[in-house]
Amino acid sequence: MSDPTSQVTLHDIEVARDLLEGVSVRTPMETSRWLSALTGAPVSLKCENLQRTGSFKVRGAYVRISRLSPQERAAGVVAASAGNHAQGVALAATMLGIRSTVFMPEGAPIPKEKATRGYGADVRFAGRYLEDALAAAREFAAETGAVLIHPFDHPDIVAGQGTLGLEVLEQAPEASTVLVPTGGGGLLAGVAIAVKTLRPDVRVVGVQADGAAAYPASLAAGRPVGLASMETMADGIAVGLPGEIPFVAVQQHCDEMLTVSEESLSRALLALLERAKVVVEPAGAAAVAAMLDSPESFAGPTVAVLSGGNIDPLLLGKVIRHGLASAGRYLYLRVLIRDQPGGLAGLLAEVSAAGANVLEVAHERISSSLRLDEVEVRLQLETRGERHAEDVMGRLRAAGYVVQP
Repeated sequence: MSDPTSQVTLHDIEVARDLLEGVSVRTPMETSRWLSALTGAPVSLKCENLQRTGSFKVRGAYVRISRLSPQERAAGVVAASAGNHAQGVALAATMLGIRSTVFMPEGAPIPKEKATRGYGADVRFAGRYLEDALAAAREFAAETGAVLIHPFDHPDIVAGQGTLGLEVLEQAPEASTVLVPTGGGGLLAGVAIAVKTLRPDVRVVGVQADGAAAYPASLAAGRPVGLASMETMADGIAVGLPGEIPFVAVQQHCDEMLTVSEESLSRALLALLERAKVVVEPAGAAAVAAMLDSPESFAGPTVAVLSGGNIDPLLLGKVIRHGLASAGRYLYLRVLIRDQPGGLAGLLAEVSAAGANVLEVAHERISSSLRLDEVEVRLQLETRGERHAEDVMGRLRAAGYVVQP
């Protein structure tokens, strides 16, 4: 398929699967007991975070690059990516003996940059957003003759990503709902085409980050509409403008588009780490975040796609702390006590009796809002969750303390 305006079919996806034989991995489908208990129906996790290069992107990249002519291969390929598509292109190009150049936005995760270089690509930086890097990649292609491998807006890319949809139906034939993290739409488009062609009764749901949700407005307008700005830690789905080709497929085959907050992404990533023993990046947790936001909204059995696992360890630490706070595991309090000997010891004794762990204590004695005999104590506590946090505050108030969260 060389015509970039053509539509992708189930046949194209099946042919792509043959091309990927021995290249991509048939990733596991794991039953999730804790999500099943939460939703009241079976839930499975499609672990594409365990794919080669750590995400689904190698599927589409290899299909696209493998179909280049000898002349195109000689000119090399160029791509723009925050990291996952970059790694997919780099690996695919190296496997096929083709030179690759990748433009990344400034601030792209260091592990993704290093991995991309490790797979053989020449990495360059351009702009703050993916669209900036894509503009630089297009300019490079025009100057050098290198073939631009778009991260999502090409039939071969969509067909390659659609092979994941075939695996979903083969591994979970009883599925009623499939949730897919969504950026530019290549993965959602491919999965939706495969699933809806074979099983029109299955509900296909896309999930975007609130801070980078270009699809809701685009679907409402009936055409791709760009975002003026984006702000999300989920760099894997931080795309400001849907692709023309995936947009049409999403419009025709996707049942619903949801968005999730940064707090929900943090909670989902932490829950997957704690309960499923699975490491994902924020984008990879989007489908689970949607389920945690509204467990009763999805008719089971449900499949949640974990689209990628390439997370910077520094970001992982921040997200874990954020996720713990969002889940009520960290509690920040301001408590007024009498400025007298034993006042702080009495407060901390109540905290200890409530079963909370003190992480940090700070005093404020000089403030126009405090009486002469008062001290404000700021506490950072570790709790067992939201209910326990409420119990701690209730115990302190019952003991006569003025408590402000």
